[in-house]
Amino acid sequence: MSPSRRGAGPRGGIDLGGTKIQAVIVDGRNKVLGEARRPTPTSGGPEAVCAELADTLADAGASAGIDPSTLSGVGVGSPGAIDADAGTVAQARNLPDWIDPFPLADRLSEAVAAPVQVDNDVSVATAAEFELGVGKEYSSLLGVFWGTGVGGGIVLNDEPWTGRGAAGEIGHMVVKIGGRRCPCGRRGCMEAYAGRGAMEARARKLHKQGHKTELLKIMRKRGRERLTSGVWARALEQGDDLANEIVAEAIEALGAGVASAVNLLDVEAVVIGGGLGVRLGKPYARKIAAAMQPHLFVDDRPPAIEVAALGDLGGAIGAALLAR
Repeated sequence: MSPSRRGAGPRGGIDLGGTKIQAVIVDGRNKVLGEARRPTPTSGGPEAVCAELADTLADAGASAGIDPSTLSGVGVGSPGAIDADAGTVAQARNLPDWIDPFPLADRLSEAVAAPVQVDNDVSVATAAEFELGVGKEYSSLLGVFWGTGVGGGIVLNDEPWTGRGAAGEIGHMVVKIGGRRCPCGRRGCMEAYAGRGAMEARARKLHKQGHKTELLKIMRKRGRERLTSGVWARALEQGDDLANEIVAEAIEALGAGVASAVNLLDVEAVVIGGGLGVRLGKPYARKIAAAMQPHLFVDDRPPAIEVAALGDLGGAIGAALLAR
């Protein structure tokens, strides 16, 4: 297929998360034609994850009636340290055994027979909200994606800000000196309190120590192996004390960390996304706003707090924007 023909066709987008892989097929106007979701592998390293990415894209293609090899391009939003030019991903600590740089773009391109671009998962989700979602009316915003980890994306003066390639790592803002150990290996990061992975580890530890909770029962009843966003939401709806305690800690950490980022950047809006952010929605976005307020230097004009409008598909739609 010629480059000109390729450029005119539908595109694929894949959001690679710590617990799920979400793929979409979109047309030239970014309308979703088909989508699919699979669990992220918990073992097998980057090779296993790459194979699952290809299979999830194939599922999305099947739902759209489109063979992935005919796509004009595929974008992947991935956690970790991204070298977009080289198409490599490293230090993806919420994924299985993924520390060293792995040539994800090249390997996935071979598997799906289409060109592949890779960028940071939260950056592409923020770009999608800025271009297509709740960020359209703002010229500066901070995306805060509350999921397995806590990621951030920055838009300043209508342009994405990626720094030297690692800007936006809001989950690793320190909210408590010498605090809890974070999955990144450091102490006191926001993610150590608010990342769903850290929240699950905390819940399991306290449950073993005798604290009562319905979290694990709900997880098993729903056929899950992890405490997903839906499990947390159900436990909160049921008034589970331990779930409420752990989520309250997360909200407190998010308030301190996000307010500190706002003090530095003075953005017009904060967009709350990610699995937990979208699932818990506006009531919890308001809780985050309230937790931010005591920490804001300019507290008489806080930024607008918005919930990501593109929902669970935002990361994958943002990834598809890469492939234009």
